[in-house]
Amino acid sequence: MNEIKNLGWRVTFAGLGINLALGILYTWSIFKMTIKESILAGDGVYNWSMASLNDPYAVCCLVFAFAMIFAGRVQDKTSPRVTAVIGGLLTGAGLILIAFSTSWIIWILGFGVLMGMGLGFGYASATPPAIKWFPPAKTGMIAGIVVAGFGLASVYIAPLGTFLIGKVGLSQSMLIFGVAFLFVVSFLAQFLVNPPEGYVHPDAVSKTSSAAPVTVNFSPSEMMKTGTFYKLWLIFCVGSGAGLMIIGGVAGMAKSGMGSMAWVVVALMAVGNASGRVVAGILSDKIGRANTLFIMMTAQAIVIFSLLFITPAQIVLLVIAATLIGFNYGTNLSLFPSATKDFFGLKNFGVNYGLVFSAWGVGGFIFPRVSQMIVAYTQSPRIAYILAAGLLLLGAVLALMTKAPVAAVEKETFIGIPVPEKMNVK
Repeated sequence: MNEIKNLGWRVTFAGLGINLALGILYTWSIFKMTIKESILAGDGVYNWSMASLNDPYAVCCLVFAFAMIFAGRVQDKTSPRVTAVIGGLLTGAGLILIAFSTSWIIWILGFGVLMGMGLGFGYASATPPAIKWFPPAKTGMIAGIVVAGFGLASVYIAPLGTFLIGKVGLSQSMLIFGVAFLFVVSFLAQFLVNPPEGYVHPDAVSKTSSAAPVTVNFSPSEMMKTGTFYKLWLIFCVGSGAGLMIIGGVAGMAKSGMGSMAWVVVALMAVGNASGRVVAGILSDKIGRANTLFIMMTAQAIVIFSLLFITPAQIVLLVIAATLIGFNYGTNLSLFPSATKDFFGLKNFGVNYGLVFSAWGVGGFIFPRVSQMIVAYTQSPRIAYILAAGLLLLGAVLALMTKAPVAAVEKETFIGIPVPEKMNVK
């Protein structure tokens, strides 16, 4: 196998590029502001209720997550290239559809269903082939780099979207994004390739032990019979939901203090989001997934709770809080695929992570929707912040109880939790 040319970095950066396009989801707050202004102005363009303002975003999160299950199966059985092309076509189609309508139901279908499916297929295709080219000790780092693109996308999409909306309006902006991302994702998909069956990176061979590594490859049904799966699912649901609740509305929070420059907060949150994925991936390679997760969820609870004491006029504090929330939220997107691979193996990684990732969709659907309803009826997000912070602390405690579902070689611990890498799981 040593003669096989390692395409790992090419695949990694192709996946990163695909996610840089698909990350348009995190710029929803910019698009939502335009729709909200139309509703408040009563100009008849967007005849939506205020309580339904987050619905396309929430539906997109839900569809995205459950599409990952099917997309993961397609990726496992066919190829990441085919899966990514499907993702590009669906994402482009969804954005192009809403370019021709301001109807709530069309936005649910286009932005929510079609784009959600596209994101699921595109996202499912990017990480698995990349981590298969690298040794287990680099799983977190590679997963973090690939998914960083999704979080970093708002750095350019937020200002570009603001500029385009100001020049040509929201509908034409969606058309431009739709056509561009359809071609970009389909092109980058051609660089996604799995290593040959049986490929083992030279660095994956243990230099300190002659014992054969423990090989664990759970089927989806076997995985769903373990308590570890349900713990991971619940933690992911809370961690993702709390973060998406803030990300989906951060531009609105900054609007009164920063006006048309509110996109700066969105972009800085995206920087935090992307860097959190890489930093957490590298850190978790050293101290373990559950240990890193405990630290990050506790920190996220503290930062969200601090929003109770920050007003829109306190721009510096708002920017710092938004960046930290993005950072802590981003850690989820590298920790959970890495943990899924560690605990349940690579053979069925696509569909297994799709099942775990469904938690992201449920959290992304429930938290923003409930938050929008709370704000609509109380005229304040305070109750939503308190609820989110409390659930995050419960999730952090649950992380302390999350261990590998099988016997493992456990020689080192951190705050009482075994380090996953010691399992030598392929």
